[in-house]
Amino acid sequence: MSYPPPTYSGTGELSVRFRPADTPPELPRPTGAASYLATGASTDGRFGLYRWDMGPERGGAEAHYHRTISESFFVLSGTVKLFDGTTWVDGRLGDFAYVPDGGIHGFRNESGEPASLLILFAPGAPREAYFEGLVEMAEGRWKPSHEELQAFLEEHDNIYI
Repeated sequence: MSYPPPTYSGTGELSVRFRPADTPPELPRPTGAASYLATGASTDGRFGLYRWDMGPERGGAEAHYHRTISESFFVLSGTVKLFDGTTWVDGRLGDFAYVPDGGIHGFRNESGEPASLLILFAPGAPREAYFEGLVEMAEGRWKPSHEELQAFLEEHDNIYI
């Protein structure tokens, strides 16, 4: 494998984007939060990187797959159950999982303690609307019909098993 063809032919530029650690999360919740570290829009569609902070209560995504994006998980703190298509394993500090497009996977916190992980999508799909829709449903601000829910999931490339 070799490097891809160059996408930049200049002599260097000032284009670094810095996000301080104390930046408030874009999607705060009473028991957790999602921070949009690098959206697909901000990386020209190359990737999306999100920090997902979960409270001690059970929560996460059940078994599903994506048709258009890969997803990777890196556990920052706590214990996060990661599903590899056959088994739920305990992911702990520093554990990593890569899921190619089509790979059945899931994640959840059922430890009773807070947990955090980084989630990387490639290419950088617009996941923010999906995350925000989930929060609207969880908070009862949006109660979609079965058909609306299916359309929402399909629009955001989440195919649940």
